[in-house]
Amino acid sequence: MTQVAAIIGGGVIGGGWAARFLLNGWDVRVFDPDPQAQRKIGEVLDNARASLPGLYDMPMPAEGTLTFCETMSEAVSDAHWIQESVPERLELKRKVYQTIQAHCSPDAIIASSTSGFKPSELQGCATRPEQIVVCHPFNPVYLLPLIEVVTTELNADLVEIVEGDLRAIGMFPLVVKKEIDAHIADRFLEAVWREALWLINDGIATTEEIDEAIRMGFGLRWAQMGLFETYRIAGGEAGMRHFIEQFGPALEWPWTKLMDVPELTDDLIDAIASQSDAQSGRYSIRELERHRDANLVGMMRSLKARNWGAGAVLNTHDLSLNQRAIVPERLEDVADISQPIKTIDRAVPIDWTDYNGHMNEARYLQAFGDATDRLMLIVGCTPDYIASGGSYFTAETHIRHLDEVHAGARIRVETQVLNGEGKKMHLFHAMYEGDRLLATGEHMLIHVSLETRRASDPAPQIAEALTRVAAAHEGLGRPEGAGSAVGVR
Repeated sequence: MTQVAAIIGGGVIGGGWAARFLLNGWDVRVFDPDPQAQRKIGEVLDNARASLPGLYDMPMPAEGTLTFCETMSEAVSDAHWIQESVPERLELKRKVYQTIQAHCSPDAIIASSTSGFKPSELQGCATRPEQIVVCHPFNPVYLLPLIEVVTTELNADLVEIVEGDLRAIGMFPLVVKKEIDAHIADRFLEAVWREALWLINDGIATTEEIDEAIRMGFGLRWAQMGLFETYRIAGGEAGMRHFIEQFGPALEWPWTKLMDVPELTDDLIDAIASQSDAQSGRYSIRELERHRDANLVGMMRSLKARNWGAGAVLNTHDLSLNQRAIVPERLEDVADISQPIKTIDRAVPIDWTDYNGHMNEARYLQAFGDATDRLMLIVGCTPDYIASGGSYFTAETHIRHLDEVHAGARIRVETQVLNGEGKKMHLFHAMYEGDRLLATGEHMLIHVSLETRRASDPAPQIAEALTRVAAAHEGLGRPEGAGSAVGVR
């Protein structure tokens, strides 16, 4: 039987909850008096459908049914999970709970998205206070896994059920052991926010400079190791205790406006060091560094694909590296047209490797695809030419995997043009590490009009350049492996 979730309040957070439940196969009922609620949630759902399934390598369940309800009572009737995401006003939330509990099942979970109120405050005036828990998410709810779960003595026994339901929709429940205003994450964010306000108030930094400081540096480290594991590495082989001993005195220096800090007693140092050992002690510092570096490469390369944040910096540096002419961009840059043209010269990144520790077979195709793009550029099929309406589409590919290669290895691809007549571009790529042949890729491309999406002749200047290269490469003979097909030897 399909589970039912009721969403009370369809703003940014409520809409995110609706998307998270719906795309994980739950039926979702929404109540929000805003006449624009259906449009707003529909737009959030469009974003979620475009992004959430891409996190997984397995198919997600069939999407549930979304219903917009005229009344709160209709929305919560027979719902297993009721997520309250109304504005942060305690009186309003308590009034909502009274209405919910008048119409919902006594066994339903009533979870609040509150970022500040303690559950004991929310439970006041409730008919059944034991039903109400805090499940504080982070935007976008349909992507970020963290949920801060806070209960009271009245309903501590609900934690296991709540955790199970949240994990079933792909979330990470962080159970807060003691209720406190703003829970854990928002208290931390509030401290950073207040310091940022002081930096702007005192004319030290702008909003952009503060954001750059986060997203170009420590924000990337925090994203995959958090605060204490990051500082554990900063302590070197001696670990967290050494870090505290080295940097602890800075707590007394006026580096920040937030000077109300606990004294670094032996007990506090022991607690931090022992908890850090329990958290990360199974890894050596060198292992932690390798995990950190691999994660950073993966995140930054993802940002690079979007030309965003640190990724935009990488793309700019790529352009400057390319200006050194390691790989030609124009036919006149090719030193000897009679030889195969170097179209790729790069290192194998960490995120190109698989469970066997060598380059994933899909990355061979990516490398050969990049080599094809470079050959297209060399013969004049530039971004401007493509924008004008012509390009080459790949019609057939055959790759031979001859030897393995690992992360960090420098690879190059040399490209031979086998045929450049008419609409055809027939290429043969050979991938090397040093003198060692790793793989070959044979590719047949057809020139296409982007307006008609049909085969067409290339522009005269491209046809002339491609024919010239093909003629120069005729003297190389047919490379070994060209024309091969998969078969038993």
